Amino acid sequence: MRVTVRAGDSLWYYSQLFALPLQLVIDSNRDINSNYLQIGQQVNVPGFAKRSYIIKKADTFWTIASKRNISSDALVLLNPGINPRSLKVGQEIYVPVRVAELVVNGNKEYDYQSLVTDIHKLIDVYPFIQKSSIGESVLGSDIPEIKIGNGRKRVHINASFHANEWITTGIIMTFINQYLLALTNMASIRGFVIEPFYYDVTLSIVPMVNPDGVNLVLNGPPSEEPYKSNVVKINEGSLDFKNWKANIRGVDLNNQYPAKWEIEKERKEPKAKAPRDYPGDAPLTEPEAIAMAELTRKSDFSRVLALHTQGEEIYWGYEGFEPDYAKTIVNEFTRVSGYLAVRYIDSHAGYKDWFIQEWKRPGFTIELGEGVNPLPLSQFSEIYEESLGIFLASLYM
Repeated sequence: MRVTVRAGDSLWYYSQLFALPLQLVIDSNRDINSNYLQIGQQVNVPGFAKRSYIIKKADTFWTIASKRNISSDALVLLNPGINPRSLKVGQEIYVPVRVAELVVNGNKEYDYQSLVTDIHKLIDVYPFIQKSSIGESVLGSDIPEIKIGNGRKRVHINASFHANEWITTGIIMTFINQYLLALTNMASIRGFVIEPFYYDVTLSIVPMVNPDGVNLVLNGPPSEEPYKSNVVKINEGSLDFKNWKANIRGVDLNNQYPAKWEIEKERKEPKAKAPRDYPGDAPLTEPEAIAMAELTRKSDFSRVLALHTQGEEIYWGYEGFEPDYAKTIVNEFTRVSGYLAVRYIDSHAGYKDWFIQEWKRPGFTIELGEGVNPLPLSQFSEIYEESLGIFLASLYM
């Protein structure tokens, strides 16, 4: 919601008027000097929407505000030019409405356009979040990163490295929305008051690493050539892409990292571009994998969580490079989720492997749900409740 600055207004006053943490109001207006507001300037108020209201008999700003548990000055602020003392039946005014429900529906076939649409919705209601592009996919789609908070602990979560694991994007977008909702309503999630996390943690989320692959699985081949013909050829002529994990060029993005990549290259089948498992001709050849690597190199993450499906397991070690305290963290993850912690598996070249190897910090591959990929949406609610505890624990541990 945007309001117009009046004489004497300040961001602090808006935070009091709408019962919001001051820092959220400040961070929603990064492009203005918060110490010197100018009359007529437009200011964002997070967590609120402006709604039309038609004046009824006996209405006053005071009675309208009292019914909504807001200050009557909030109505004055939203209705410049309207005289509160001469309201007329049938007259239209605007009232501020605190957003108290999710604006994201993650429980659906969550393709790239769904992601773009929902990010715009979130920015509109919660302008203190920061959205940027970390790079582009093969087909030129921006790969967005969402950042929330100002803390020294930098927690990164990513989803949909693998195309047919698109349900992970809907899961993490639902968490983002619930997290933002709790911040602006000064509420708790599972007993944890969320506001302190905003100051202690910088949360980085890349909700869809592989947008081209996700769209291929959900929507079929792209219109662009030669990619349209190539994916059908790689898929042996079939137009059923539900088993496709790779990017649009047939390279498995989670086998692209320089953590004993040569071993994976040698032993992996197939030996050429395929719907899954092909690690490429060299490490970090694919733009999506490169974008994730560059983001990680510049961001100084304290820990990373890579969301995959399926198996209800958490992989947390790599070649002994993981720090001792990673075990404490994963034990908490297993406690709150019921998932099994697995320290070592005979696998290399994954994003989590590379992160642990290079930074010696905690990294986790979290296999959400159980069954055959792509997991059905009938599991969405169960998976979300299992993973919610992990997301929260990644912030407080």
